[in-house]
Amino acid sequence: MSAIPESDLSALERLCEVLADTSSGLTGGEIGKLLAQLAIADPLPGMTKRVRLFEALKQRRQRDRCGNLVVALIHEAMKPVRHTGSPGWFESKRDELNKPLAFVGFELGEDGRLKTRTAAKTLTEAEQKANRLRAALERRGVRGDVLRFCRAELLQNNYFHAVLEATKSVADKVRAKTDLKGDGADLADEALARGPG
Repeated sequence: MSAIPESDLSALERLCEVLADTSSGLTGGEIGKLLAQLAIADPLPGMTKRVRLFEALKQRRQRDRCGNLVVALIHEAMKPVRHTGSPGWFESKRDELNKPLAFVGFELGEDGRLKTRTAAKTLTEAEQKANRLRAALERRGVRGDVLRFCRAELLQNNYFHAVLEATKSVADKVRAKTDLKGDGADLADEALARGPG
């Protein structure tokens, strides 16, 4: 990839917030290892993960006058092989990263590599560029009523709950077709015990 110009500091800050998120981001040790691996100085090793990562990347970017090492860090952190044990984490982080990346004209692909795209100018545009799950479900022909059932979760990219809500739509359809009132295994057992009809 050719030289990458400096991007907006707010985009860099948001990328660091995603990568170093307290509950689901890289650990402090992982951040230290990545910075050392890429020969990026760690100016604030005692600070919170987000501040530490942001300051390290900001200072290096200012020194180099380009964002190449920001890209190198994202590539290294998001190498798919690193996440073979946690593909859900990879997809979730990729979706989160794609929102701020959309504003600076990039998209993180399934291969963990950045690709240039037309930069987003609005939050709606960034959401649309990052909202791959709904588009993938639509391409696969998932029924509209299933998508309606989990719409809020899809908008939030909350995949676990989207799947949970989609499965609830199946029970809802069974109740509607059979006039039964149960739920879960009891509903399925009772509906299947009735046989065709």
